[in-house]
Amino acid sequence: MRRILMIGASGGIGAALTAALRARGDEVVTLSRSRDGLDVTDEASVAALVGAQQGPFDLIFVATGALETDGAVPEKSVKSVTSKAMMGQFALNALGPALVLRHAADLLPRDRVAMVAVLSARVGSIGDNRMGGWISYRSAKAAVNQIVHTAAIELARSHRHSICVALHPGTVATPFTEKYLGRHPAVPADEAAENLIRVMEGLTPAQTGGFYDWAGKEVPW
Repeated sequence: MRRILMIGASGGIGAALTAALRARGDEVVTLSRSRDGLDVTDEASVAALVGAQQGPFDLIFVATGALETDGAVPEKSVKSVTSKAMMGQFALNALGPALVLRHAADLLPRDRVAMVAVLSARVGSIGDNRMGGWISYRSAKAAVNQIVHTAAIELARSHRHSICVALHPGTVATPFTEKYLGRHPAVPADEAAENLIRVMEGLTPAQTGGFYDWAGKEVPW
């Protein structure tokens, strides 16, 4: 039985992953804002709730994030950028995972393979951006990709069996995305969870620091 720490367990993907992993017999410790008061944008809150966990964990999964912060919707163009909206996106989608990653080395075993996975998004890929728009969300996700990649390099120095990756779950039908789906095909959260589990099960320490989609394909930076 594996021990797993799920950050953001009350969200659509976090809840689906928790259910799927428990169904496999894993022990899943959950943390979320709604149930535990975890604010991933607040250093003291992360230290009190994440830093106080008793490891080791075989997997730490960061499933936090949002397309909107404080009611600010994704911009249609750079002309719509505001400092409040952009800082809100960076706080939740980049700073939040970074603060969790501060504690990863203390919560992972050193003697066996263990993983930290952070939800990212394909729109955070600079190389894949051909549409424009959504500049604050895109930029925050590009930032979290850099954070994960850097953390992976540092983590490997003390935990040579570690895997630290950013994952794109595909377009998932959750309250997080329902206003933005339009005609885009989306999968239910439970299907997205199974896809992500399958990808994680196929990763090795040689792939640490990478950015992978729901099918296990590497996403360009």
